[in-house]
Amino acid sequence: MRKKVLVDAASLLLRSAGVKNYTFHWLRALEQQAPGMFDAYPFLGTSLGALNHDGSNFSLSATVPRIAALQFFNKVMPAALTPFVWKYALFHVSNQVKHPPPGVPVSATVHDMTCWLLPETHTAANRQADEAFADRVLRRARGLIAVSEHTRQDAIRILDLNPDRIRTIYSGVPEAYFDATPAVRSKPYVLYAGTIEPRKNVDLLLNAFATLDTGHELLIAGPEGWNSAHTMERLRGNAVPNVRYLGYVPEADMPGLFAGATAFVYPSLYEGFGFPVAQAMAARVPVVTSNASCLPEVAGAGALTVDPRSEAELAAALSRVIGDASLRRSLAAAGRERAELYRWETCARQSIAWFRELTEA
Repeated sequence: MRKKVLVDAASLLLRSAGVKNYTFHWLRALEQQAPGMFDAYPFLGTSLGALNHDGSNFSLSATVPRIAALQFFNKVMPAALTPFVWKYALFHVSNQVKHPPPGVPVSATVHDMTCWLLPETHTAANRQADEAFADRVLRRARGLIAVSEHTRQDAIRILDLNPDRIRTIYSGVPEAYFDATPAVRSKPYVLYAGTIEPRKNVDLLLNAFATLDTGHELLIAGPEGWNSAHTMERLRGNAVPNVRYLGYVPEADMPGLFAGATAFVYPSLYEGFGFPVAQAMAARVPVVTSNASCLPEVAGAGALTVDPRSEAELAAALSRVIGDASLRRSLAAAGRERAELYRWETCARQSIAWFRELTEA
C-alpha cells in the first residue's frame, strides 16, 4: 500500500520569497516529525540545500537538470511523469506542476487569493497561471491546506470549494527568530522587510515616514520585485530622508535585524499569511501593520493595525509606537505570545494528521 507523500519543492530551485520560505521550512519540519514519509520533487529526495531567496538553494550543476526535468514534464511529455509518482499516496503540488499525473491523488497549499482580489498587483501571466492552477488542481484536489483562516474563507468563496476539503494550518517561524540577538546599528531604526512590489505598499510607507521626525531610520530590506521601478528610484535616490535601502539581506542575518528594530512596519494591501509580521512578533518586536486580509488574524494583540490606504493613520501609529515605551513593551509581549502559534513543528504535525486523513479516506 502506498504511504509516502511527494511534495513539490520546485520553488527551492527558483528566485522566490514567501512560497520558498514556506516550502523549505515546512519540508524540514515534516521530515523531522515523520522521517521517511516525504520526498521532494523534482528528484530532490529530502535534500533541501541552504535557503536562498535570491536564487536556487543548490549549485548550478544540481539546479539545471532539475529545472530541465520540470520543463520536460510540463511542456514536452507530461505523461512521462506518471511512472515516477505512481508509488506515492499523495502528490502535494504547487503551480510549478502544470499537468498533475492521473491516478495519484493531489493536494496543495493555498497561500493567498491576490490574483482574484487584487489583480492589478500581478502580471497578466501570473493571473493566468493562478487561474489555471485553480482549475487544474485546487477545485479537484482531494484536500487543501490554507495558511490562514482568512485565506481559507477567501478560497471557499471565490473558488466555490467544499469547506470540508480545505484545512487551516498556520505557517511557522524559524527558531532563530525566537532566540534572536539584536543587531547593533549606529541609529535606532524601524524595519520593513519584504519584496518591493505594489502589493506591499512601500510608497505609502515612504510618504508616511517622510512626515515624521523621530530620530529613527527606516530600513527597507528586500529584493526588487515586479512593477517597482518608481519605488526603487525613490529608494536608491535617497528621496526620503533617513531611509536606507538594504536590498536583499541573507536569511541568516534577518533574525538579528528584526530583533534590533524599535518597531516593525508592514502596510501590505493583502497577505495570505504574512511571514514578516509573525517573524517580528517571534523576535519580540512591536508591529504596525494593515487592518486588511489575514494580518489582524495573524497579529492578534501584537500589533497596531491601520488602514493601508491612509498615510495619516500609518504615520500616527508609527509615531505612537516609537514614542511610547510602555506600548512597545505591551505589543512585544502580546506578539511573542501570539507567535507561539506559529511553530513549524506544530504546522508539520497538523499537516501530517491532515495528510493521513486524506490518504486513509
